[in-house]
Amino acid sequence: MATTTAPTSSPSIEPSERATHRPDRSFRRRQRWGWLFVAPFALVFLTFLILPLVFAFRMSLFSSTLATGTRFVGADNYVKAFTDPLFLEGLVTVAKFAFIMIPAQMLVALVAALVLDNLTTWASKFSRLMIFIPYAVPVVIGALMWGFLYSPRFGPAGSIFALFGAEAPNFLAQDSIFGSLVNIVTWQWAGYYMIIIYAALRGIDPGIYEAAVLDGASDRQIAWRIKIPLISSSMVMVIIFALIGTLQFFTEPQVLRGVAQGAIPTDYTPNMYAFSLAFSYSQFNYASAISFALGIVVFVFSFFFLFLTRKQSGLK
Repeated sequence: MATTTAPTSSPSIEPSERATHRPDRSFRRRQRWGWLFVAPFALVFLTFLILPLVFAFRMSLFSSTLATGTRFVGADNYVKAFTDPLFLEGLVTVAKFAFIMIPAQMLVALVAALVLDNLTTWASKFSRLMIFIPYAVPVVIGALMWGFLYSPRFGPAGSIFALFGAEAPNFLAQDSIFGSLVNIVTWQWAGYYMIIIYAALRGIDPGIYEAAVLDGASDRQIAWRIKIPLISSSMVMVIIFALIGTLQFFTEPQVLRGVAQGAIPTDYTPNMYAFSLAFSYSQFNYASAISFALGIVVFVFSFFFLFLTRKQSGLK
């Protein structure tokens, strides 16, 4: 008598297991689409930033001369950079700019943002636009425009001072070029920083102001004791942006150098020094080392500032 065996069936998947499998497949599918959308930016970022940085860093580890050819020197270029008096003088120059320019930019941006935050008429939008417009002007065009305004021969300063029987000062002279550059950069970037601070102010709960008014606080007390402390993290971010930009100071002095009558040397800032080494003297290896040495200084200063302001910036 033949016996029949029950057919073996594959183990069934419980509904709870199916529910856990489907989201996994859906998540992986969304992940693939996410990487697909990110791929164009990642390709551009890799091609035009990461690979040039790697190539420049590799160049900074070599030395190339007609006598010895190209040879590996390791960190010798960096040791030379941090003992180079021209590089160190450039660092001192940008440190002076940071000491004067960053407080000036922050003061203008903060005061403008606080004033605009209290305005509720159409003048607020118009004023924001007018203050922000200088940032929309390309840096090179802005520097050329100010070079014309500063010119003692072609600028309007000569005509204005002549109306009062006085001679216009030479804003492009060696003893006044520092203040002229501070004015240009403050004009160019204060509006951008103002928008960041203004956006932070608009994010504060209006109920806090109402409670302060009920307690008898004046507008000045609200600004000083409520608004500024509540936007401290945004202020820290703005100062970091300004610090990084100031230490990398290049475009404005490089553009004005042609009309400043020798007031701006080729080694005025570290970036100008690296540019001159690379494209005037063909010292590409040492110029790369100067650039990365400046990057190290920028990182150290930024990290030190974030460490000092870690409570205001929300870092632990």
